[in-house]
Amino acid sequence: MIRNHGLHALALALGLGLGLAATAVPAQTVGYNVRTGDVWVDTRLGEINDYGRHYRDPFLDEMSGYYGAPRPLLVDLLDDRGWAPADVYYACAIAHALGIPCIDVVHEYDRHPGQGWGVVAKRLGIKPGSAAFHALKRGQVDTYGRWGQTIVIDRPVHVDWSRSNGGRGHGSRGNQGSQGKGHGKASAGSHGNAGKAKGNSDKSNNGKGNSKKGNSGKGEGKGHGKP
Repeated sequence: MIRNHGLHALALALGLGLGLAATAVPAQTVGYNVRTGDVWVDTRLGEINDYGRHYRDPFLDEMSGYYGAPRPLLVDLLDDRGWAPADVYYACAIAHALGIPCIDVVHEYDRHPGQGWGVVAKRLGIKPGSAAFHALKRGQVDTYGRWGQTIVIDRPVHVDWSRSNGGRGHGSRGNQGSQGKGHGKASAGSHGNAGKAKGNSDKSNNGKGNSKKGNSGKGEGKGHGKP
């Protein structure tokens, strides 16, 4: 009786374990095996996955600012549902290419989770080699460009985001431009002050440098006018 009771308990535990395993369907594709049907795109998605893990805020900015995905949806997919950044990116990239909300692609993926993005894209009308699929590739090129990396469609390349600056290169160039503009204004101001000083000096040479008239706007105007 004791032996039979032990076997019954073991069978019950195994049954519960199998039941939980059957219901625990992962929300995202496994690792980097996103299976789009194109090796170049799959490689880019693997790198985008790394970028999203290293630089969360710039990744979210890209997805909301350029792909139009609502930020609460992005946070829900990443944090609450455990989606990989590459899956979030591709869902929203497909939506952007089709002109539909990202949540619609998410729902389509949820209908048959784990089948791979190539199957999802085909169900939505995007086939490998089609114009829409090439638009997805161009979108990846544009995204890399905004993150400070230049890539060419279908050309082998490897980008290690863990060694990059997280796409902050563009920001640095922007700051340099701002600084240049600032220096230009400062130089113009310096020339103006020099002219004013000359005007005051000329008036002073006329014996009126210490007078109120010498310091007046009229005196400065005369200084600017002199060669």
